[in-house]
Formats: sequence, C-alpha cells, structure tokens
Amino acid sequence: MHLEWSLALTGEMLTFGLLGKAFYTYPERPWVRALVDEDVFAEAPFAAEQPDVIAALGLLQAWSQAHKNGISDEAFDNLRADYTRLFIGPGKVLTPPWESVQFSEERLTFQEQTLQVRGWYQRFGLAAEKLYAEPDDHIGLELEFVAQLARLGLAALEENDQTKFKQLLDGQRGFLSEHLLKWGPAWCSQVADQAQTDFYRGIALLTRGALAEISNQ
Repeated sequence: MHLEWSLALTGEMLTFGLLGKAFYTYPERPWVRALVDEDVFAEAPFAAEQPDVIAALGLLQAWSQAHKNGISDEAFDNLRADYTRLFIGPGKVLTPPWESVQFSEERLTFQEQTLQVRGWYQRFGLAAEKLYAEPDDHIGLELEFVAQLARLGLAALEENDQTKFKQLLDGQRGFLSEHLLKWGPAWCSQVADQAQTDFYRGIALLTRGALAEISNQ
C-alpha cells in the first residue's frame, strides 16, 4: 500500500505541477525548450489510461517532435499568441482562467470563490504567489495547490506520519470536490475547443484527463 500511494502521489505532484505552470505562466522560451529537450510528454506519470490523457500525449508528442531541432520564432510567437487570446486578452478573454468568473453572472473576479480558495491555501500554510494582487482562484494556482498537497502527502508518507498523511489527503480531496472539480473539466473543454495550437489543446486534454482520474480515487 505504501508503494502504491507513493507512486500515485508522485504522479499527481509531477502532473498537476506541470499543468499548473503551463496555465499560470506566460510561455518563456527556456521552459518550452526544456519540455522538448527532456521529452516531458513521452509518457504520463499519472492517469495514463484515461482517454483524454492518451489523446493529449498524441498531440503533445507530435508537437515536441516537430520542434526537436529547435523552436522557430514563428512557432514560439504562435504559442504566446494562443496563450494571450485564451487567458489574457486584449478584448474578451476567450477562456477566463479564474473560478469566480465561472460562477458570476457578471463574469467578475475576486468573488466569494476567491476568498474560499485563499482559505484553503492558508489552511495548509500556503499562499498565492501574488497574494492580493491577483485572484487566488486562477486555474494554474489551483492545480499547483493539488500538486503541493501531493508533495506534502508524499513527505508525510515517507515519515510514516499517518495522521498528517490522512489530513493532507482529505484536504486535497476536499478541495477538489468543493472547487476544482466543479469547474475545471468544463473549462478544459472550452480551452480544447478554442485553442489554436496543439500545445494548449493537448495541455487542456491532459488536465481534463488527470482530473477525471483523481476524481475516481
């Protein structure tokens, strides 16, 4: 059982950490280059049998293969343009990456969900990178929070601290149930539909598949 949990939590930590960064961070060439050079999408460390994950890896492996000899300026500009139109603007943001927007008729940020999510972070001694300067309920931050709880759970498991391990696992599942699973899968579907690059289409499908897997655990 210890090994089973260790493998699962390691997979969650790696997968949700990567997905969080992909959605939260504006693409930078060194990071994108590293994804290709390190063959990050060769296999999935988590949810490998989920249909969405299989489809995602197909897209992302093809994208990596196309750029194995270097990412051209045009391809990199296309990646940044896709990120901008999907998550930033200008004009109408196609797929707003904040939980509160999904539940606000006026499509507003910094709503009740934002404060609830902040409370979850604080419960485990964590905080958004730009606390008070941007909404805490960005999809990237929520995914990274799931990864952080997996990392902390893995540490508790290695220390044989069963009480702390259970608290962290219950916390992760509670957060997913109350927040990320309520809006993440549908949001990922929107991104997959709206994305103009296989990279972000693949990342969206990979996220949807990972959420489907963790929801069944």
